[in-house]
Amino acid sequence: MRTLTLRGGARVAVVAAEWYDAFGVVTRGRVQLELRDGEPGPVLGRDAGFWLRGTGVRALRNPGRRTARVRIVTPRARTVTCRQHPVRPLPNDGGTT
Repeated sequence: MRTLTLRGGARVAVVAAEWYDAFGVVTRGRVQLELRDGEPGPVLGRDAGFWLRGTGVRALRNPGRRTARVRIVTPRARTVTCRQHPVRPLPNDGGTT
């Protein structure tokens, strides 16, 4: 899960590959969905949820002056992208352990 913060008037593009199967919930402020043809879509308020897959949404925009927040939830299987790195020991600082 991640949080998207949009300052007043800010806009963020929806890239299909990154937002595939994403579900958003507006947790603060208002967010307007911008459609593929550039037309403004609905304005969603706090606690409104929305899917992005297959909706034709190309961007999210904050139509207000106050900061808006959206929690983005994606299926766990698609969000695991980390790689394991070996753990390196800390240098000895001369202290006791």
